[in-house]
Amino acid sequence: MLHGYFREVFSTSFMSKVEQLIAKRKESQLGGGIKRIESQHAKGKLTARERLEFLLDEGSFEEIGALVTHRSHQFGLEKQKFLGDGVITGYGTISGRLVYVFSQDFTVFGGSLSESHAEKICKIMDMAMKNGAPVIGLNDSGGARIQEGVVSLAGYADIFYRNTRASGVIPQLSAIMGPCAGGAVYSPAITDFIMMVEKSSYMFVTGPNVVKTVTHEEITSEELGGAQTHATKSGVTHFTAGNEIECLNKLKTLLSYIPQNCEEKAPSVQYANNQKETREQLNKIIPSNANMPYDMREVIEHTCDENSFFEVHKDYAENIVVGFARIAGRSIGIVANQPAYLAGVLDNHSSEKGARFVRFCDAFNIPLLVFEDVPGFLPGTDQEWNGIIKNGAKLLYAFAEATVPRITVITRKAYGGAYDVMNSKHIGADLNFAWPTAEIAVMGAKGAAEIIFRKEIGEATNPTEKLKEKEDEYNREFAHPYKAAERGFVDEVIIPEETRIKLIRGFNMLENKVDTLPRKKHGNIPL
Repeated sequence: MLHGYFREVFSTSFMSKVEQLIAKRKESQLGGGIKRIESQHAKGKLTARERLEFLLDEGSFEEIGALVTHRSHQFGLEKQKFLGDGVITGYGTISGRLVYVFSQDFTVFGGSLSESHAEKICKIMDMAMKNGAPVIGLNDSGGARIQEGVVSLAGYADIFYRNTRASGVIPQLSAIMGPCAGGAVYSPAITDFIMMVEKSSYMFVTGPNVVKTVTHEEITSEELGGAQTHATKSGVTHFTAGNEIECLNKLKTLLSYIPQNCEEKAPSVQYANNQKETREQLNKIIPSNANMPYDMREVIEHTCDENSFFEVHKDYAENIVVGFARIAGRSIGIVANQPAYLAGVLDNHSSEKGARFVRFCDAFNIPLLVFEDVPGFLPGTDQEWNGIIKNGAKLLYAFAEATVPRITVITRKAYGGAYDVMNSKHIGADLNFAWPTAEIAVMGAKGAAEIIFRKEIGEATNPTEKLKEKEDEYNREFAHPYKAAERGFVDEVIIPEETRIKLIRGFNMLENKVDTLPRKKHGNIPL
């Protein structure tokens, strides 16, 4: 009887404790409460938890820090405490792969960052580094929690420090699902890729009210720092999405092309190697007129695995195309001049765009494929005064530093210094192919003839006719790939339809490539 009495007392006590825990779990699930959740939904936005449910494999999420609260006693905050303190953190899987996640909860103090909030994010970042897995941040925050003063600013700095230490070690992906202002923008800016949702997310260091006060400019949040602004003007965001579900799906797609960490090889998917690999469509893409544009995306699509091209920075610096694709199931990174926009010239923005992408691929062992059709660097005072020398050097530096397998295909023009910069043999490319339509020279025939034969043309009875004659002479001498092939600067001149099979075999051959940089702390890229 006595034994049964103790068991009954213990059972009652235990159950009450369990009920207390269940009540706290339910409380933490509600974030800022039903009314604020309804307000979030009314704006067409998911809650922080709903986003994680959609992003991660079903039932895989394990939360860390669900019962954390802030420690502030200023300005009446001690009377307002919410379990979780405005951010949901933990780990789970996407397509079976481990990821660490944090999702800011706008229903709690507008998602503002406090000391405790920052500590939760730092904890999962530390775990990600130790276990070699990506970190995905779903940002929806009004910025630092003003009531906490410098403590909240210190929290941001703690996150920035970890972002920097993790850079190049594990992939870091950021989705902006709402406001991201002030110091909050710098953590996403350090990460590898940023996604924004149109009409509901924005990023800026100073908001419209401050801009109006200081510069007297009238501007909306959307115009100042909306998704389209950063996709087309600043290049801050790499992807835009029409809604949150599309954004989360793009995160999953992006993750499928990149490894867990810098020690792993690029991921592959199963591929049936018994298919016909010639692509006759490639023979018809280059126009007969060398000055006519064409869309380099057609070359990419006919060369890579079907529907595998996933473009990055699509709406920014459109004279260069970058993105991920697969060749025979293997993940690769593509950098390609785009003759359909500004004739494919390199300028300030395209050089930076290309350099950033090349460095990411190299950091995470993703082989690089370059399609080249470049008439040179864009001339003009705007370009020179805004640093085309420095910015062009960034792309040059990025390629020269890269140790991953690198293959270049010259489809048409490869002129001047841009020929060198676009992953030429001279800066370490492993294989360089050229189509018969390739023109590898210092410059175009007209400009070259005007310089070389200036005197002869000036003294001619018919200067126009003489110039045309000398253009033709220069074309016969240099407007082809064979001089470069004779020197070994091009490994092989190939028929366009052979491109895919050459690339499959080339990347297979380079699969175990080992190349190391000279011992150093780090290089000094021209920033």
